[in-house]
Amino acid sequence: MYILAFETSCDDTSIAIFKDDQLIAMDTASQIKIHNKTGWVVPEVAAREHANAIFDVLQNTLNEAKLELTDINHIAVTSTPGLMPSLLTGLTVARTLWNIHKVPVLEVNHIQAHIFANFLERKKSDIEFPLVCLTVSGWHNEIYHMTDMWDFNRVGGTTDDAAGEAFDKVAKMMWLGYPGWPIVSQLADTYNPKQSFMVQNDKKLLKATTLFPRVWLVKDEFDFSFSGLKSAVKREIDKRTGTVWKVAAHELTKDDQAEISYEFQNAVNEVLSYKLINAAKKLWVKTVLLAWWVSANDNLRDKIAYMSEQKDITFLSPTKKVFCMDNAAMIWILAYYKILDQKNWV
Repeated sequence: MYILAFETSCDDTSIAIFKDDQLIAMDTASQIKIHNKTGWVVPEVAAREHANAIFDVLQNTLNEAKLELTDINHIAVTSTPGLMPSLLTGLTVARTLWNIHKVPVLEVNHIQAHIFANFLERKKSDIEFPLVCLTVSGWHNEIYHMTDMWDFNRVGGTTDDAAGEAFDKVAKMMWLGYPGWPIVSQLADTYNPKQSFMVQNDKKLLKATTLFPRVWLVKDEFDFSFSGLKSAVKREIDKRTGTVWKVAAHELTKDDQAEISYEFQNAVNEVLSYKLINAAKKLWVKTVLLAWWVSANDNLRDKIAYMSEQKDITFLSPTKKVFCMDNAAMIWILAYYKILDQKNWV
């Protein structure tokens, strides 16, 4: 069984071909350089770039797999959620191929596909249910409770900005480029925090200092908010640059950028990791998953891994960082299991 998978939900044109459960070809065209000019994804621009790239990516994938379209048995394509102009590009090509070659088209949910990216290069039995999964991207920031593979019960989510968007906006405030999360994370890794101490009961103790607040909302519940944190970062940048009426007296230094990145990343990741592990405790599960592109953040992975170990919880994230991004392999894995389990679509 050959499955051809399309992913065009945002700004990556990704196509993959699998033979049963084996990936035999995948090609992805990125739009990062184009959207770096605006610092964010412009839907109409993204759709145009998908249209320009999709047939070249398709041909590259077929060539790598040494197959023709007549060899394909199923087509899987992202249908929701995402940027509608981008989604329509993949859907239109997939449905056109169905009309020409009479191959069934399986439309899948983008959020569920990111969760299923954790099954790539793993056996079905490697992931134990029930579990909770944290999804973290530019638009989505949610916690799902799953009693089995097909039970997606949303128990919490962002009330305003998602963590990925906050990373991107903070990077934009410091003129670091797009996408923001890898740039901010790399800068954070270069910062060596200054240690300060306090004396208590004649003992010298390390004093924890935080530049930005931890926004818990209700700490024992599972919702998130990062808009206030972005505002706190903006105030700190203005203070360091001497900004008055939107006019900066001087630029941020590299040390300023590194410290702000470090403190901001810690403020986000402490909240994300705490809420995920707390959800696992309150819902009585022993497995937690991480999904979507901020799941590639090493600092976030390390924090969740440490807290999971302390609570005797199994923590899993995608086996490769490419599987954290928007990619056609995750569209395939969701379609593959739905075919096997004869599940309805989307």
